[in-house]
Amino acid sequence: MQKNFEDDIIDLSSIKEKAENYYQNGDFYCSESIIKTFIEEFDLDLPDDVIAMASAFPVGMGNSGCSCGAVIGAQMMLGYFFGRRQAGSNKVNKTMELSAELHDYFREEHGSLCCRVLTKDYKLGSKDHIKQCVDFTGEMAYVAAEKICKELEIEYKE
Repeated sequence: MQKNFEDDIIDLSSIKEKAENYYQNGDFYCSESIIKTFIEEFDLDLPDDVIAMASAFPVGMGNSGCSCGAVIGAQMMLGYFFGRRQAGSNKVNKTMELSAELHDYFREEHGSLCCRVLTKDYKLGSKDHIKQCVDFTGEMAYVAAEKICKELEIEYKE
C-alpha cells in the first residue's frame, strides 16, 4: 500500500536521472528502470516481483515493436498509485484518465507510441537507438512522477 508522503519532497530530476542511469548502465530496460526508480524514490513497499512484471514490456512489448515500454512502465506506476484494488471500484476510471493523458502526451511529443516507428531510423542496439530509449525512459519517469505528485498533492521539486 501507499505510504504517507506528508514530509517528503520528491525530486523529479533525480527520478529522471536514476531511471536513465538504470537503462544506460544496462541494469534494466525502459519499463523495468521506471519501476525500480519509483520503488526507490517514492520509498514504496513493493517487491522486486513488480520489476519482473515490467520485464514483459521492453522493446515495444516484448521485442514486438509495439507500444513503447517506457510509456507502459510509467502507466504501471499510475496504476499502482491510482488503480482499483477491489472489484467494482470506480477508481479504475481515474486511472484510465491519467493513463490516457500520459499516452496522449507522449504521442503529441514524439508522433507515435509504436516502438517500430520511433526507432525506424536506428539499428536495434546501436548507440543512437539506446540514447533515444534512455531519453524516453527518463522523460516518462519524470512526467509520471510529476503527474502523481500533482494528483496526490505531494511536494516536489524540478
